[in-house]
Amino acid sequence: MEHAAPSGDFVMSMDAMTVRGWRDHFESLIQRIGPCFGRCDLRQRAAAYVRGLLGSAPRKNGWQLAEHLGDTTPHAVQRLLDRASWDAERVRDELMRYA
Repeated sequence: MEHAAPSGDFVMSMDAMTVRGWRDHFESLIQRIGPCFGRCDLRQRAAAYVRGLLGSAPRKNGWQLAEHLGDTTPHAVQRLLDRASWDAERVRDELMRYA
């Protein structure tokens, strides 16, 4: 089935209140998944990683995300994704409840 393109009258309006609302929702979500990460530094790294994915970095690989986050190397991001201990299934379940 083919969908029609939106008409020229379709304009999305972004205002500061909308953006602040997104930030509040994001912080709420981070609080919900925080307990899935056993250590505070992992919780902070996970939140930064998601912010990086949602951010303006043109590419989302380890080096670009690390640079976007202010890190000199991608080691912290790689550690979170590869070697750190956190409950991925619990994060998934919490995200599904949130959605």
